[in-house]
Amino acid sequence: MKITLVATVLNAADHVPAFLESIRAQTRQPDEVVIVDGGSTDGTAELLRAAPGVVLVEEPGANIARGRNVAIANATYEVLAVADADCEYGPAWLAELLGPLEAGADVAMGTYEPIVGTFFEACVVALNLPVDPADVNEATFLPSARSVAFRREAIEAVGGYPEWLPIGEDMWVNLRWRERAFSLRLAPGAVARWRPRPSLAATWTQYLRYARGDAHAGMWPERHALRFGVYAGLAVALASRRTWPKVLAAVGGAAYARGPVTRAWARMSTARDRGLATVVVPALMAFVDVAKMVGYLAGLADRLTGRVRPPQA
Repeated sequence: MKITLVATVLNAADHVPAFLESIRAQTRQPDEVVIVDGGSTDGTAELLRAAPGVVLVEEPGANIARGRNVAIANATYEVLAVADADCEYGPAWLAELLGPLEAGADVAMGTYEPIVGTFFEACVVALNLPVDPADVNEATFLPSARSVAFRREAIEAVGGYPEWLPIGEDMWVNLRWRERAFSLRLAPGAVARWRPRPSLAATWTQYLRYARGDAHAGMWPERHALRFGVYAGLAVALASRRTWPKVLAAVGGAAYARGPVTRAWARMSTARDRGLATVVVPALMAFVDVAKMVGYLAGLADRLTGRVRPPQA
């Protein structure tokens, strides 16, 4: 089975060398590497142009979905692995991804783990759901495009990545695959290592954009409605003159934060850091939730004003 690795990049010069090195270290080398540059100005294209074995396609102005579609159109082979140049890959990543496809699956779903270097990053990654393969339900898991492989007919069947969608394009494709009952199989040993955002401002922007994309695509409306409802209820409880609503809100908040705080503790080596994380993680959760609510409202406004036009069913 021959496979083309595809990726799209934009101003990723800081990460491209490590990404390429991790691909060169694969125990099963891709038969072809096609990377689309969306108009980088930081030397990314020059690095890729000089990299042996990389087919570089320059597509200035391409968003992520457009970049992936262009890469796929330029791929020689019928099996495609999608990677992210901001990530690094374990040496068995591609070999593990190929396993489910060779066994007949349409899509192979890789896993991922964070690259954590600071206390802040440890707190941020704790907000994400656990990605230990033992905790992943293959029947409901939706893979990130940083670690997935599929047959060409699978992506063509859903019309490719949605170029009208600025972000969240991989989740949109995942949902279409689930709706059409494609065979999605987990490849737990296909591990991509990703980098969390390094600052509060970058974290705010990331989650705002994710939620905005959800609204653009009409994804997860119940989840977002629940978030608005919970925070509205919290505001009412805190404004109440009675004690019991405040106590109930505190208990609910503690239960909500328990999982992320526990995950943060697992990455802390000192009691001081664990104590600080007990305060910082719930604050970050509220911060991120506000970013999501602002982003979702902005996305709904985009749809109402016609700035984003989803295709008609």
